[in-house]
Amino acid sequence: MGRLEGKVALVTGAARGQGRSHAVTLAREGADVIAVDIARERPEFGLTYPLGSAEELAETAAQVEKLDRRVITGEIDVRDTDLLTDFVSEAVAELGRLDVVIANAGIAGPGAPTHEITDLAWDQLVSVNLTGAWATTKATIPHLIEGGRGGSVVLISSMAGLRGYPGIGAYSAAKHGVVGLMRTLAAELAPRWIRVNSIHPTQVDTAMIHNDGTYRKFRPDLENPARRSSRRHRRRCTRSRLPGRTRRTSATHAVLFLASDDSRLITGVTLPVDAGLLIK
Repeated sequence: MGRLEGKVALVTGAARGQGRSHAVTLAREGADVIAVDIARERPEFGLTYPLGSAEELAETAAQVEKLDRRVITGEIDVRDTDLLTDFVSEAVAELGRLDVVIANAGIAGPGAPTHEITDLAWDQLVSVNLTGAWATTKATIPHLIEGGRGGSVVLISSMAGLRGYPGIGAYSAAKHGVVGLMRTLAAELAPRWIRVNSIHPTQVDTAMIHNDGTYRKFRPDLENPARRSSRRHRRRCTRSRLPGRTRRTSATHAVLFLASDDSRLITGVTLPVDAGLLIK
C-alpha cells in the first residue's frame, strides 16, 4: 500500500473494465486520479458492444472517492486533442501535479479479412487506438516535464500489438503502432527521467471480449452463438501456457508496477500479460 502516495495519475477509458480497475487500484495505492472516458455511444464506430457511459464514469469516481482520494472526471473523446489538452491543464492545475499517465482507451471493431475492412472501420480503429494514445501523450507530457520529478507513461497495447491474428488487421496495426510510439517517446524522454512502456494483455474478461460480435468471430457456424459455445474456440486461438482465466486485474498489477518507483530503471519495454502465450 502507498506506492503512489502523493502522486497524481491520469487514466483514459476509465469508465469501466480495465480502465476502472487501473484507476481504483492507483487510488488505493495513494494516487489522486484524473479519469477520462468518452462516456457516450458513438454509432459510427459500428461496435458490437456498448461504450462506457457517464453513469459508469461516475461510479469509477465514486469508488476512488471511497478510498479518500481526489478525482476529476472528463467526458472526452481522446482523439479531440484540443479539448483533452485544455481539460488536462485544468485538472493538473487543480490537483497540483501529474506523475503517471495510463493511455488505456481503445475499441475493438468487427472482424473481417484485412483486404475487406471498410475505409471507415480502418480509420475509426486506428484513430481511437493509435491517434488517441498519441493525443493522450501530447496533452500530458508537457506537465510531466514541467513537474521536473520524472514520471511514468504506460500505453496499453495488446497481444495483437506483438503478433498477428486473422481478422483484426486494423486493430493489430494500431496496437503495433502503439509500440513504435512508446519506443520513440522512451528515447526522447529518458533524459528527463520520464519512463515510457507498453503493456500487452491477452484476452481479458471485459465487455470488449464478451459480446455477440466477438462470439460470432469464433463461432461463425452458429447463427446466435453464446458465451459458452465460443469459449473453446477462443481458447484454441489464444491458448497460453499458464492455465486459468485472465482477469482485468492481471493487467492492472502490471500497470501499478510500471507506474511506481519499483520500475524506476525500466523504460522502452513491451510487457506481455499473456499467461505465456508468446511461448506457445
